[in-house]
Parts: sequence; structure tokens; C-alpha cells
Amino acid sequence: MTETRADRAMHRRALAALNAFMKMEAAGGIVLVLATVVAMVVANSALSADYQAWLHARLTLGFGPLSLDKSVSHWINDGLMVVFFLVVGLELKRELVEGQFADRANITLPVVGALGGMAVPMLIYAALNWGDAAAMRGTAIPAATDIAFALGILSLLGPRVPLALKMLLLAIAVADDLGAILIIAVFYTGELSLVGLVTALALVGVLYTLNRAKVTQLGLYLFVGFLLWLAVLNSGVHATLAGVVLGLMIPLGKGARDGSSEALLHALHPWVAFVILPVFAFANAGVPLAGLGLDDLLAPVPLGIALGLLLGKLLGVYGFIWLCLRLGWAKFDRTIRPAALFGMAALCGIGFTMSLFVGSLSFGADHPDYQLTHRLGILSGSLFSALLGFVVLKIALPSPKKS
Repeated sequence: MTETRADRAMHRRALAALNAFMKMEAAGGIVLVLATVVAMVVANSALSADYQAWLHARLTLGFGPLSLDKSVSHWINDGLMVVFFLVVGLELKRELVEGQFADRANITLPVVGALGGMAVPMLIYAALNWGDAAAMRGTAIPAATDIAFALGILSLLGPRVPLALKMLLLAIAVADDLGAILIIAVFYTGELSLVGLVTALALVGVLYTLNRAKVTQLGLYLFVGFLLWLAVLNSGVHATLAGVVLGLMIPLGKGARDGSSEALLHALHPWVAFVILPVFAFANAGVPLAGLGLDDLLAPVPLGIALGLLLGKLLGVYGFIWLCLRLGWAKFDRTIRPAALFGMAALCGIGFTMSLFVGSLSFGADHPDYQLTHRLGILSGSLFSALLGFVVLKIALPSPKKS
């Protein structure tokens, strides 16, 4: 089929958006590392008590019957992270409409890799924690990939990394995000409120109607989205899913200037990369190490998470992609060496942001024994995955030619 001028323009626009996205994510990954280091330093210093007091301080927004009273930690995880999930929804829509997933031929390999990268880590975790009902709530923790951290590691290797490898990693992470969203929706839903659920569904219907009517006023979508967030917050379904739904419902348009989705993504992405995710990391990555020893790290929960991220992601992503290629289900870009694919699969074990988020849903105040140790598993598994992936890629990728 002959490619039209409109198709070529769309591909150029998609590639430009992809390049900008990768640069933003890579820079955001570096900021995430700094926020994590600061959180660890503060949590293990004389400021530790102040840090914990800040996380548990109550903050009331609104007035009278419309007020919401939650801890700072809850506002970050249930409030600020809605914006992160809104950006995830916007990115998913762009990928589905004009990105890699718009062409079905490009879907199979990353989706199969993502499925393997979710299933194997969950099996490893479940095998180590089978029989402990409380611990089994964390089965999905090692199933996530942090695209910002992973692209941040790739950026350290500069022009040696082929674009095809970056795009495959991004596609796997996008499919991974979609899987994580489905897991949150299915397994982390509390007692349902019929009124809240019906109200939320009605508001989703309003957003869908606006989309079908080709309404492009962002303010209207954001207002209905805010009402949707309030309804979902009171429905028993996790509130961050409202952000994903809103992102999928906002029209894409043709570009950053005339497309509502592109304009909003362009405006929100820097805030998410450099403010919201670092704040989230600072609030969730501070692990006080006093009194902890090797036995704590080797306990079933943190060990299951660490091994799930380090070995499960590597074996799941690489193994499923290898099997997919052997069966002839998908084509493979020959610019990617097998060893480089192995290194990229290792980078998928950097779970961090989404793993911490799922961990906060898995182990609340009623599971104090696991609140701390699960973060040890996430941090150690993500760290070793980053080191392994970087070393393998540094050896596998050819050095840039000197001019």
C-alpha cells in the first residue's frame, strides 16, 4: 500500500513526539534518582521523625460536606498520582491512534514481552509467599516497569543505543502500564459504593459523548474529569483510574496546537516528570534502615519482589520475546543484537514508581510488617536490574564511531 502525504506527516509527527517523550523521560529518570537518594538520606538522618510526621499530617481541602480530609501521603498517592495516570492515559491513546500500536504488526512483540515480564515475576513472588494471605496481596508489585528510570539508564549510553531498542523498551513499558492499570482495577478495588459507581459510570458516559461529538474544549473535559475523580474516590475503585479514563477520552487532534490531548500532554509532561513523580518518590522511597539486617532483605516478601524484578523480568521479557520470534509470530529489527535485547530485558526490572504505587495499595496500615520490607525489595531489585542492564548494554552495544 502506497504511503500518502498525510501518512508521512503523521509518522513524522509521531516520531518527533516520541523523541521529545524519550528525552523528557530520561531527564525525569535522573531527577527520580536524586529524589530517591534524598528520601533515603532524610529517612535515615535526624530529620526522620519530621519526615514521618509530614507524611502523616492531615490536610483538608474543600469546605463543609464537600471537604476531603486525608494525610499528605494519601493526597500524594490518590491525588497527585491521578495526574500521572492522566498522562499515562494520554500516552496510551497516542500510541494506539498514531504511535507504534496503531500498526498491528508492531503490537505482537512488545505485548508478548510485557505479558512475560508480568507473569514470570508474579509467579516467582507467589512461589516464595504461597500460604501467606497477607503477603500474597503484593503479588503484582514486581510486575511493573518504570519507563523513566529505564530510559534514564539508556541515556547514559548516549548514541550507542539504537532507536529500535529504545522504541521496543518504550512499547513494552506502555503495554506494561496497561497491564498494571487492569491489575489495579481488578485486584485493588475495595468495598463498592453503588451511588459512587453509578455516578462514575454516568460521568464516563458524559466524557464519551463529548468525545463522539468532537468537543475539543479542554476545560470541559477537565471539569467532568474532576467530578469523575471525586465519584471514583468514593466508589471503592481506586481513584487514579479516573485519570486513565479521562486521558483516553480527550480527543487526540492533529498536533500540539490544535489537538486537545497533545496540548494537555505537552503541558503536563514536565510537571509529571520533574515534580509529581519526584514528590511521589520522596514520599514513598524513604526506608529507615536502622535495625534492619540481611535477614529482613531475605524475608519472603522483599526477596520475592527483588527476585521477581531482577530475574523474573529478565527471563519473562527475554524468554517470551525469544519464543515469539522462534514461533514466527513477529518480526525483529536486525539492528538490535541479541545481547542488547538481553540488557534491555534486564532494564525492564526497574519497577520503582509503579511498583511502589502497587505496594502502597497492597500493604496499608493494617500490614505494618510489610510496609517497610516491600520497599526494600523494590529498591534492591530495581538497583540490581539497573546495574545489570547497564553493564550488559555497555558491553553489547558498539562504541560510537569517532569522526
